[in-house]
Amino acid sequence: MSKEVIKVPDLGGAEAVEVIEIPVAAGDSVEVDDTLVVLESDKASMDVPSTKAGNVVAILIKEGDNLSEGDPILEIETAGAGDSEEPAEVEQQPPAAAPEPAVEEPAAEPSAGGAVETVNIPDIGTDDEVDVVEVSVATGDSIEEGDTILVLESDKSSMEVPSPVGGKVESVLVSEGAKVKTGTPVVTVHTAAPSSQTSAAPAPSEPSPAAQPAATPPPKAAAAQQPAAEPKTSGADVYAGPAVRQLARELGVDLNSVTGTGPRNRILKEDVNNFVKQALQKPAAAAAGPGAGIPAIPDLDFSQFGPVEEVELSKIARLTAANMSRNWLNVPAVTQFDDADITEMEAFRKGLKAESEKRGIKLTPMPFLVLACAKALAANPVFNRSWHSSGEKVIQKHFINIGMAVDTPRGLLVPVVRDADKKGLWELAEDINTLAGKARDGKLSAAEMQGGCFSISSLGALGGTGFTPIVNAPEAAILGVSKASTKPVWNGGEFVPRQMLPLSLTYDHKLINGGDAGRFMTYLVDVIGDLWRMLL
Repeated sequence: MSKEVIKVPDLGGAEAVEVIEIPVAAGDSVEVDDTLVVLESDKASMDVPSTKAGNVVAILIKEGDNLSEGDPILEIETAGAGDSEEPAEVEQQPPAAAPEPAVEEPAAEPSAGGAVETVNIPDIGTDDEVDVVEVSVATGDSIEEGDTILVLESDKSSMEVPSPVGGKVESVLVSEGAKVKTGTPVVTVHTAAPSSQTSAAPAPSEPSPAAQPAATPPPKAAAAQQPAAEPKTSGADVYAGPAVRQLARELGVDLNSVTGTGPRNRILKEDVNNFVKQALQKPAAAAAGPGAGIPAIPDLDFSQFGPVEEVELSKIARLTAANMSRNWLNVPAVTQFDDADITEMEAFRKGLKAESEKRGIKLTPMPFLVLACAKALAANPVFNRSWHSSGEKVIQKHFINIGMAVDTPRGLLVPVVRDADKKGLWELAEDINTLAGKARDGKLSAAEMQGGCFSISSLGALGGTGFTPIVNAPEAAILGVSKASTKPVWNGGEFVPRQMLPLSLTYDHKLINGGDAGRFMTYLVDVIGDLWRMLL
């Protein structure tokens, strides 16, 4: 038998996804391709299949965790050659005996009884180094078994390192910002029960090489403990790591008002998010100033008026609602309306029907609109910006990706057409048809819905003469497209029938002023109405 760690596979460029379901448990038997975990981003979900057959030994994650490519999911014991087990046990024997000389060196001080134990980083499921984002103890602290001594963080996930023993911290061997990996010594603890220490020492998989530096770090310990203590005293007197403090700053949350639910009442990211949710649900105080909160809409017992049913929303519907509310509250939006003359464009498009059938590509008005918007973005780069989180600068993008809203049975999805300014009509039409089909079939990947610079929301044949779509932040603007109709247009000498398309441009007034919007809309209408300018 051999043990293997199953990790998150390629996510197609997505930075982090949420664990929404774990269909297996420790002790379960799984086959190759059995689903181990279900992951979901803002707009798509995916099953992670098992690459091995065997028995589940340990689940390394929980529902609600955010994972990235390469993160460990669970450990599986697989059937292997008998000789593969023996080397693993032989390798573990020397480490079990090796820590004793290393432990005895710092144990020169057990004048008060007990022993000095070096605590190493346990198996974290990867050989890569991770960052120390918080040192939770200092020299002289009394700790119990299970108390958090360090908080480690990779790109998108974090873990607490508990102490395997109780006692008094003799020295801290690492500082915040240091990089550690499995087996790295982090603290020495003076315990009162050396026998229990010995049983806890072999927990790291490779204690022998890791224990040797334990004799030399004490000179560094004094320097290491200084930065470790600073986060607790700098700023508010709260127990929270740097990542949590950064989140609180971004959300404008006073950590002194947040109740921590972590070990030793440490404030977690979930605590900050829950605090914000609760604050939004509370009615604003009468004396509160602007922006202090939004009064919640009270529940009403509709059953008193007739039959009712409570319907659970899908995750996509809940996320869409949350994103819409966030964008509406954060973006001071202004909408500008105009009509584009698509008479020539439609005549040209319909004239390509035979070639469209030959190529097997459906040519709708959308490729023309995507191409026109790409040209308008290139001519008006202020629309291709996003706010930096600091609020003191903006990000100017030098690529043009266009998102298009697609109505699907699962909810509203926005796949992104990449490098729209570098593609011709047929290539755009093929991309749009493929992405729209994937959206309706629920097969879009997270990567296919990221990186948009500007969005188009088209009601098409559904009707309407205009609407005000909500800006898909952090994008700067969105184009609403309504139903085209034939109208009499004055050409200077007479009224002539022209096919007119109602457009509505909604933009972030923090980023874009009215003059910029007027120039963008004028350029866009001209390009749509002049087929030759569009195809240049």
